[in-house]
Amino acid sequence: MKALRLVRSVPEPLLVEEEMPRPQPQPGEVVVRVRAVAVTPTELLWYPTSHTRDGGPRNAAVLGHEFSGEIAECGEGVTDSAIGQEVYGMNDWFAEGALAEYCVTRPEWIANKPRGLSHEEAASVPMSALTAWQGLLERGRLQPAERVLIHGGAGAVGMFAVQLAHTHGAQVITTVSASDIVLAKSLGADDALDYRGTPFEDCVREIDLVFDTVGGDILRRSWQVLKPGGRSVTVAVDSESEPDERVRQAFFIVEPSRTQLVEVGKLIEAGKLQTVLDTVLPVSAATGAYAGTVARQGRGKLVISTSQLG
Repeated sequence: MKALRLVRSVPEPLLVEEEMPRPQPQPGEVVVRVRAVAVTPTELLWYPTSHTRDGGPRNAAVLGHEFSGEIAECGEGVTDSAIGQEVYGMNDWFAEGALAEYCVTRPEWIANKPRGLSHEEAASVPMSALTAWQGLLERGRLQPAERVLIHGGAGAVGMFAVQLAHTHGAQVITTVSASDIVLAKSLGADDALDYRGTPFEDCVREIDLVFDTVGGDILRRSWQVLKPGGRSVTVAVDSESEPDERVRQAFFIVEPSRTQLVEVGKLIEAGKLQTVLDTVLPVSAATGAYAGTVARQGRGKLVISTSQLG
């Protein structure tokens, strides 16, 4: 099969198309014929991109761990998946990703592709929606009527966080750029603040939960707006190495979940969640997508169509 492999990483990434053996499913695994893959540029910095599970060096990784496609093959013991079934989901960070004709995953990490979504739209959902779900509802323990402050409410994760918090009955405040205020409110934000304008800590108080996708100074300034007993959750990639113990405790990494993907799919089909695509790109633009050099609208995720592979 054809795949895009990472032959050079930061600061100037380079992905090259190469021939690789088609993956064979082990017991409990399925092989997916990939149709679209979402781009997560920070994947270049992830430990599993440059290391094997046992800590050794990993070379020429295949990126892209959220995807949409059809099941092409089922391994021994798989009884709840069928060849031809349209699915969306994630796979193991240490496994080869989905920027290829085929990838391997597990049934418990995928779900039926939501009806009404294209493969490109569906590919943009899993990581962002699950991050918002797990951050708000599991780690953040968000309750109806609580006040939640979401930093980066027009980003790929933030847009799902705004919608999920609104659907859950919370009072939603978010920070976005001035041009995204109308979008944020249309997604369910009760109030949207221009992050370049008046500092949010000057006009926000008594917050039950901060959900942060930005990190750095934004997160550090957020502690002062929490009410006593308030909680903070961050998914900003730089937070894992912060010296502040509060920040390290607030940080988490999303995990794949079929159960949650099913629930997200139901909300999408019911019109309670929407996904916003930035741009759909051909495989020839993959290097630019990870390098940050392709033109984009600035809302939602870049998605690569794999139709040119194979």
